Amino acid sequence: MTVSASSPSGAADRQRDADRTKAEILEVAQQEFARHGYAGARVDEIAARMRTTKRMIYYYFGSKERLYIAVLEKAYAEVRAVERTVDVQHLAPVEAIRTLAELTFDHHDAHRDFIQLVAIENVHQAEHIRKSEALANLGTPVLDVISRILDAGQESGDFVTEADAIDVHMLISSFCFFRVANQHTFNALFGRDMTAPEHRARLRGMVGEMIVAYLRGQGAKS
Repeated sequence: MTVSASSPSGAADRQRDADRTKAEILEVAQQEFARHGYAGARVDEIAARMRTTKRMIYYYFGSKERLYIAVLEKAYAEVRAVERTVDVQHLAPVEAIRTLAELTFDHHDAHRDFIQLVAIENVHQAEHIRKSEALANLGTPVLDVISRILDAGQESGDFVTEADAIDVHMLISSFCFFRVANQHTFNALFGRDMTAPEHRARLRGMVGEMIVAYLRGQGAKS
């Protein structure tokens, strides 16, 4: 039986095709923007890699800037989704904050394009992020997760430092981000590739222990 293009099932098929095409464009565009930056990336090259046309890309995203913003939205949404997987309710506070730190480490290690995109957007002073309604409140979920962990740790007596959720997020992110973003300059200056496999387990454990030690007040001035 032939399905009419105007039938509900035909419309659903078209929507699935459109969603798949947009996802494929975003995947290729993310690689191009991460490699060449916002100014250096070319929609022509994205279209060529997709074996499609610029007109098709603009049909879905409207402009190069809107495509770039959509890439940022996708990249940030993915890391926020990882952070929300921490089972705050069933993990002890120390284990929960260590898990969050290690998950962040794993995500940044596996998603080098995300690190590049964040670095590029900082060069642009977050000009494009500020134009995105989707990104406006995307930081709230991770702060909620951290706040719940900190509250539980204070209540249990595991944490003695009166920490701010944003400070804790910055501490975890800075370690994980630096390791990837500065790998080449660090290696050139100190002769160590921080992303090499032989250092991974040690550094992954380090970020967890670092945040736990801070929250336990170890090393604090008396």
